[in-house]
Amino acid sequence: MTMVNILSFSYMVNMRSISKVAMILLSIMMLLSDATHSVVLESSENYIKSTTFFLKKFKVGPGKIAVKTLLDIDFPRGHIGVKSFDVEVVDEVGNSVPLYETYLHHWFAVKYIENITMSDYIKQSHDLRNGIKFERNDGACQGFLLPHYWGLGGESRGTHSNLPDPFAVELVPLKFYILDSTDHVRSNGSTPIHDCQAEYTIPRNHDNDFPHVKKADIPMTKGGYLIYGTAHMHIDVINVTLYGQIIFDIVLCTSNPKYGTGKEPGNEKGYLVGMSVCYPKPDSIKIEDGEILTLESIYEKKFPTGVMGHFYIYLAEEIPN
Repeated sequence: MTMVNILSFSYMVNMRSISKVAMILLSIMMLLSDATHSVVLESSENYIKSTTFFLKKFKVGPGKIAVKTLLDIDFPRGHIGVKSFDVEVVDEVGNSVPLYETYLHHWFAVKYIENITMSDYIKQSHDLRNGIKFERNDGACQGFLLPHYWGLGGESRGTHSNLPDPFAVELVPLKFYILDSTDHVRSNGSTPIHDCQAEYTIPRNHDNDFPHVKKADIPMTKGGYLIYGTAHMHIDVINVTLYGQIIFDIVLCTSNPKYGTGKEPGNEKGYLVGMSVCYPKPDSIKIEDGEILTLESIYEKKFPTGVMGHFYIYLAEEIPN
């Protein structure tokens, strides 16, 4: 079967109308800047546009896995702010492909700077560790782990990415932070050292059937006003919650799973098809500089491997009048 990845997002082109946010990503790689087709739709407000890109086709057969790295994808240029960014797999004519036919395990969108003297080598070899410098998020995780700006998985269709007005992710400049429930934080004097694993295995325990809880306490170097929160999780998740510290055990956001009940794309029975989104009143929750947040991921105890607990939160630097 021939598949196509489709990108859909809306963005603002008049930066005077945007309020900046920092994006915290609490967890097919697409490298921003090979699209074959695009559509641009302008809203009634002329500074907001919606764009859809169809990426390069690929084929995958029954029982097979496709791992694709798409370099220099089409993306709006200039000083913009992104309101939403969504990805799904479609067939040759643009119809949504259900998860039970082709399961989209993960996708990530990563911004990078390329050494132009190595462009041909990179495109032929897909060697991303030589000749490419990632403009990764400013989050806690180390090295190559979780460098993306956007990324989800099979739950993409049912997880809303749209930011509330008047906020948008400003690409220049932009601060991203990543919170991961596998992060083992230790201290080197006054400097926290992070050790994210990105994924983990739920240990086998025959003594009880209680849900498995994974926690991480993560210091926030830079705070802000919480305006959006959601999570990237896997099948068998019960929920994931982010707690604050300043007000003891305050729940900043809980993201709950939605499991499908039918056959149509976006509602495939038994699959994780979405995660709920938090939209707090923009000035109601402020995360302070240096505050320690607690991320708690809860899964059913079914002994899965490679589970994840990534939480995405967007913080506004300031609230507009």
